[in-house]
Amino acid sequence: MGFALLMLCAWGIEAAFGWPDQVYKRIGHPVVWLGGLIHRLDQTLNRAEWAHALRYVLGGISTLLIVGGVTALAYAISSALPQTYAGFLVEAALASPLIASRSLYTHVANVARPLATGDLGSARQAVSMIVGRDPAQLDDAGLARAALESLAENMSDGVIAPVFWGLVFGLPGIAAYKAINTLDSMIGHRSKKYSTFGGVAARLDDLVNLIPARLTGGLICIVAVRWRAVKIMLQDARHHRSPNAGWPEAAMAGALDVRLSGPRAYQGKMSHEPWLNGDARDPAPEDLKRGLGLYRNVCVIALGILGLMALSEALA
Repeated sequence: MGFALLMLCAWGIEAAFGWPDQVYKRIGHPVVWLGGLIHRLDQTLNRAEWAHALRYVLGGISTLLIVGGVTALAYAISSALPQTYAGFLVEAALASPLIASRSLYTHVANVARPLATGDLGSARQAVSMIVGRDPAQLDDAGLARAALESLAENMSDGVIAPVFWGLVFGLPGIAAYKAINTLDSMIGHRSKKYSTFGGVAARLDDLVNLIPARLTGGLICIVAVRWRAVKIMLQDARHHRSPNAGWPEAAMAGALDVRLSGPRAYQGKMSHEPWLNGDARDPAPEDLKRGLGLYRNVCVIALGILGLMALSEALA
């Protein structure tokens, strides 16, 4: 049984069951375990009084050790499992929490529901769970924009990218990707504290998302069936601060014909980001629902492609 069927089963398990609250309360989540380790290393090795070069080296070594350790552990588990249907299902179950399609939909839907009824307080609380910017002063357009950007970016980072690397390398591939992406989300920031310690993690994350981000943008364009989505993606993606996130975000902006990105506040400081599809209107609450519908269709198309690949593996 090949990697396409493994990822198809893993994604199916995640989409159907997610990570149940009862399980989370008992044992946490693999990403939370990894985050705890990264946090401890950050506290121990990322000292402001140390030289930048030393912090860069220590951060790089920490990054490589974590990614290498997680990959080795996943490879050992995969190799130890019996080559039976039961062993295959166990491996798929182990890979499933490293995909986040169900949780992503839930988090964005938690913004969409109160936003649709004008409950900005609840919408701000919900959006604070998925974006780093300050939600306190966001109006309905700002909340819809923040949630749509998170939906587009995490469609790549949380769904398409882990499945892609699992498709290429199996359980070790999806585990390695998740380690890199978690490192980037925790220490890969462009800030005084992390620009050195998290430098290697940020560059590594840029590298492993290079292909998946563009695949995600392409899938959005295919589902949208709009030439404008392709046009805006090709025209504006390169203007984004991230070499990768701009592709799915620009495709989403073109698909819904709204403008995304633009100026935003982080911890009281304004970040003047360029607009994506800047000539379009601001997103409205109903556009967030449209974005969720587009996301569902992207997942269906991607699952269909995986199914065809799994069938091809079985017939080979």
